[in-house]
Amino acid sequence: MATPSGWRRDGNLPNELTSFVGRTRLLTTLRQRLREHRLVTVTGIGGVGKSRTALRIAHLMRGQFKDGVWFADLARLQDSGMVRHTITSALGIADQSSRSADETLVEWLGDREILLIIDTCEHLVDACAALFEDLLSNARGLTILATSRQSLNARGEHTVTIPPLTVPGDSPGEDVFSNEAVQLFTARAGAVVPNFMLDEQNIGPVAELCRRLDGIPLAIELAAVRMRALSVEQILGLLADRFSLLAGASRTALPRHQTLRAAIGWSHELCEPAERLLWARLSVFAGDFELDAARYVCSGESLPAEDVMDLVASLVEKSILLSDGTPSGHRYRLIDTLRQYGEEWLEKLGETAAVRERHRDYYLQLATRSEEAWSGARQVYWYVRMRHEHDNIRVALDYCLRNPSEVQSGLKLLSSLWFMWVACGLAREGRLYLEKTLELTSQPTPERCKALWVLSYINSAQGNISGAVDAAEKCSSDAVRVGDSGAVILATKMLGTAAFLQGDLQKASALLGVAIEFHKSGRELNPGLLPSIVELSMVLLMQNDPAEAEVLLRDCIAVCTQRGELWLRSYAIYALASVHQAMGRAPESMANAREALRLKRNFHDVLGIGLAIEVVAKQALDDGQPVLAARLMGAGQANWRTFGMPQMNSPFFNAEHDRCVKECKRVLGEQAHEEAFAQGKKLNLEELIELALGDQESDDPLPQM
Repeated sequence: MATPSGWRRDGNLPNELTSFVGRTRLLTTLRQRLREHRLVTVTGIGGVGKSRTALRIAHLMRGQFKDGVWFADLARLQDSGMVRHTITSALGIADQSSRSADETLVEWLGDREILLIIDTCEHLVDACAALFEDLLSNARGLTILATSRQSLNARGEHTVTIPPLTVPGDSPGEDVFSNEAVQLFTARAGAVVPNFMLDEQNIGPVAELCRRLDGIPLAIELAAVRMRALSVEQILGLLADRFSLLAGASRTALPRHQTLRAAIGWSHELCEPAERLLWARLSVFAGDFELDAARYVCSGESLPAEDVMDLVASLVEKSILLSDGTPSGHRYRLIDTLRQYGEEWLEKLGETAAVRERHRDYYLQLATRSEEAWSGARQVYWYVRMRHEHDNIRVALDYCLRNPSEVQSGLKLLSSLWFMWVACGLAREGRLYLEKTLELTSQPTPERCKALWVLSYINSAQGNISGAVDAAEKCSSDAVRVGDSGAVILATKMLGTAAFLQGDLQKASALLGVAIEFHKSGRELNPGLLPSIVELSMVLLMQNDPAEAEVLLRDCIAVCTQRGELWLRSYAIYALASVHQAMGRAPESMANAREALRLKRNFHDVLGIGLAIEVVAKQALDDGQPVLAARLMGAGQANWRTFGMPQMNSPFFNAEHDRCVKECKRVLGEQAHEEAFAQGKKLNLEELIELALGDQESDDPLPQM
């Protein structure tokens, strides 16, 4: 299974699902503007093709930005305070730090040469304008292309308005067969009726249809889909009747936004009643969704669950829904303009609250299932699946935050996804949501207890030890009041983790020992038993007892192997590499550290990668490869700085790191070390892993980067 691994230098552009027709002059203009200006906003009415044009130019120019072209969609984002975080997430930054999002994003961008596409900004104009000004003033290599129905009025902004396509008659003397709107209709009609040909018999009605639709691409595409059942003349006749009624039976053209509304409304009317109902209910989804989700959320009164699959297929055929295959399954999504239309109908039907509640229920159940399955053989599947569901998780969380009666459900949803926040590179987002939700209730409940120990776990990962201790102590106190013995033990485990990171080995040993004793029946491998074993083994290593640590780790690895668990297994193998390093077993140490990195590639586990890199770097130094060691340390520190507190702010890990750096400087000299270290800092996460996994037989001179 293909899975997300690390940061990709080429970017994250979505695939172009349909051919791009026309707009040659516009694309040339946009290309020129992006060469001259660092902030370009594409404006225009809904359905005119802003997003599609931005995506096309992004694909055309991707080779001109050495650090890639990146895409972030803000369509379903409602909280202006999450704009920066959403962009950070889209860039693949597994931000585990407790620093401000401002500092992290600016530092990560640095002097990288990047084109950033920010889609659908009109409902967040002020937040986007402020953010873009800040980023552009601090990141010299950044260029931003935004899409919005209105200008952002940001400093340095240059706007390019996307007009409708030219229609027959706009350009005197133009060959009607080569007209942009006509070409688009022909391409889309040919996709649904393979033998459709534009000829002298149908060119007149096609040209008139394109004129009636004002050259608006979405309206033309919706009309073209009707070629499955109607002739061009029939489509034109039906549409002309509708427009005539809307315009008061006059020949006056409708304003373009009304033209689009009329075209969408006509498509809506031509849908069967069940299709219209499904369209409305599907509008609650953010981004894309799977068929099972649609079946659960949208079925009910007047719409049996067994009918949803056929209705989804029908909406795909009508181009209401887009369909795309992913590693975790087939997914569907509504074009944003059509989703907004569906939202309006859902409100008219009086079903908005009920369907949003079912949406929340589905993702709460999915989160619970993913947590239960996390320690098993399908761990990678659940990582990929829940990353795909990220946007819908946010919508479900926002629903809980906006409804006081749903706070406990919000806490349950958040805490069930502890592995996303801790293991999958979304620590900051998890912490922000947890803190925001916990502020809404102070009443001790099992849901609040679980949220508190998850918050403690996240704070430890970020190196915020005082925050970790505070959350764990609150959890323990609340858990005693509500009689939640499991939460008491997990709070104990989290206090043990904090003590381990602080270097209080006696306290850490006692607390982690309690957690292991409670969990050793295997009822809760993660985050109870297995992390406690790995952390206790590291405590033993710090206490100069590597032999006992090795025994613990081999037992842990055996349990992981038996269950098919990979994430914690990678930590156990990393810890074993550290143990072997301390025992002078160099080949085993290097082999295990690299194996840990290979496993961690399945997840965006930056914290674990950073720890394993330290072992590889120290072993490279011991093996007589100081340049490689310095490069690894430079790359490792750059990623630590971006993703969290270096070495989790642990005195032990910091001391080990400093010893390695000092020895590298002694062997190489200050200048050579700084050059190697600086070269390493330019590597992204994936390049860092590749360097660490490579066969480095000699200490070759540094390549030109």
